[in-house]
Amino acid sequence: MDSQTRNLLRECSTGCKMAINSFNQMRDYVEDEKLKELMNTYDKKHKEYEEQAGKMLKEGGSEEKEPGVMASVFSRLSTDVKLLMKDDSSQIAKMIMDGCNMGIQTLGGFVNQYKNASRQSLALAENIIKTEEKLMKEVQEFL
Repeated sequence: MDSQTRNLLRECSTGCKMAINSFNQMRDYVEDEKLKELMNTYDKKHKEYEEQAGKMLKEGGSEEKEPGVMASVFSRLSTDVKLLMKDDSSQIAKMIMDGCNMGIQTLGGFVNQYKNASRQSLALAENIIKTEEKLMKEVQEFL
């Protein structure tokens, strides 16, 4: 496995793990059943993408990368603070949209940086980006 493919797959895996962690952090605050169902649907999709990236890395003889400890701690603290101040569906929708936007920008940057990665890894990254874009659209009704 070449380094561009390995690096792109690691970023896909890490981004999905961060999204999964965020869904888990917000889930306790969600009261709207429709929003909870939407989050569960996209949580499952991110888990599938993360498993796919992990499998591709393993097949290529590489290991996954875990999100940085500081990024995870900061994410948890900022989620708790924002939801303690206002934990309605609108606030949760905004936080999901912010996460999607960050994921799209970050992963889009890596797609451009690692443009010589394998077609399979680039396709996975593009699918994750499309999923983030779709989630952003679907969550707008909760604003």
